[in-house]
Amino acid sequence: MNLLKEFKTFALKGNVLDLAIGVIIGAAFGKIVSSLVSDIIMPVIGLLLGGVDLSGLKATIGDATLTYGVFLQTVVDFLIVSFSIFMFIRTLNRFKRKEETKAEEPPAPSKEEVLLAEIRDLLKQQNQASEKE
Repeated sequence: MNLLKEFKTFALKGNVLDLAIGVIIGAAFGKIVSSLVSDIIMPVIGLLLGGVDLSGLKATIGDATLTYGVFLQTVVDFLIVSFSIFMFIRTLNRFKRKEETKAEEPPAPSKEEVLLAEIRDLLKQQNQASEKE
């Protein structure tokens, strides 16, 4: 029973749930970026390179076929996905910093605090005036 309670505590921790949500969103985001790369960016790169389809590049050595174009496609896909995630995280961190700076600003003093500060200052002035006499 103790092991089950520990597992439940571990599984329901905020960090584990955040990680699970991040993995799910990351997988969906990866699919979107992969589609962007394969369906939009790579055809444009192919046109710029004179109609070359990188995924079709291959070399035959004996009976073995090396499809290095697929590898190049995967590398480009990885670079674009990683850069997109970097930009996404960078944007999120900027929003976080803005929220933290807003939260760090001390609240304005209440009317009571202002009044008490004025009374304190007046009492200090009276004490100093009476000490001089």
